[in-house]
Amino acid sequence: MEIGITTFVETTPDPKTGHVISHAQRLREVVEEIVLADEVGLDVFGVGEHHRKDFAASSPAVLLAAAASRTKRIRLTSAVTVLSSDDPVRVFQDFSMLDGISNGRAEIMAGRGSFIESFPLFGYDLKDYDTLFEEKLELLLKIRESEKVTWKGGHRPAIDNLGVYPRPVQDPLPVWIGSGGNTQSVIRAGLLGLPLALAIIGGRPVQFAPLVEIYKRAAAKAGHDPSKLPVASHSHGFVAESAEEAADKFFPSTQQVMNVLGRERGWGHYSRASFDAARSFEGALYVGDPETVAQKIIHLRKEVGITRFMMHVPLGTMPHDQVMRAIELLGTEVAPRVREEVSGWEAGQ
Repeated sequence: MEIGITTFVETTPDPKTGHVISHAQRLREVVEEIVLADEVGLDVFGVGEHHRKDFAASSPAVLLAAAASRTKRIRLTSAVTVLSSDDPVRVFQDFSMLDGISNGRAEIMAGRGSFIESFPLFGYDLKDYDTLFEEKLELLLKIRESEKVTWKGGHRPAIDNLGVYPRPVQDPLPVWIGSGGNTQSVIRAGLLGLPLALAIIGGRPVQFAPLVEIYKRAAAKAGHDPSKLPVASHSHGFVAESAEEAADKFFPSTQQVMNVLGRERGWGHYSRASFDAARSFEGALYVGDPETVAQKIIHLRKEVGITRFMMHVPLGTMPHDQVMRAIELLGTEVAPRVREEVSGWEAGQ
């Protein structure tokens, strides 16, 4: 059972003061967060790609590379790379370079993206949202399979027996599919035999269990061994010494972000009652003291089959020292509890 962190490198207004930190400051903070995550024994750190004012990381590979030479063990992944609006050749090259710098710790998490700012920015039409992803994923996988590539599609110029360099340390370079719970994306990942990462950020996480089963059936149908395919969750969370402290610290920025996105997407008002319901044992917020958070992750493992848990922290803008403490507790208090119990539970199967 792997435990890690994801971040979107947000630069939203501080919910108490209204102050907005610079993109440069937040980028430097995230490098420190990755270094700490490595030091406390976490398994993976993911950085999301965005192209708007309230997010600082337009290129996850660049930020991850900044931390690669300062870390030793932690795996470094995008979360996600918006493959639909990027060039698969460049994506492969960037992450292959990251793989070399980190000596084999890079991963790509490819997704279509729930934010659409990159499409007009790079000249793509949203009506091609699905076909862009399908075609570019096909090319990305072809590049990782072979040094020389011959390929032709509808959205990108053809490639005729050209080499793509540098080649990664890992063979093959890991490519995950990031999904918000769309059935077709889950089936696609299974048929291709690719690891699956689910964004479990609302409702009851156990409701994702049927999707995992669909994924595994699709993988088996295509001749892949489902038992060898990891399944990850990306879920909002925060750890503090007590459940009350964790909730009180995490709520203000969470409410701010959820209500900003809610106005953009037509969601209802996000209240403290909504927040408290979501941090209940069956809810999708992993907010609490170490024991509470550990038991919720173990429950997710048992009921949904998640083999990698990635806590998204912070959500919005929080004091850097609070985020660092949450990462420390996740690595030193939560992860050991989860690993021990899951290991014992599985040994008795």
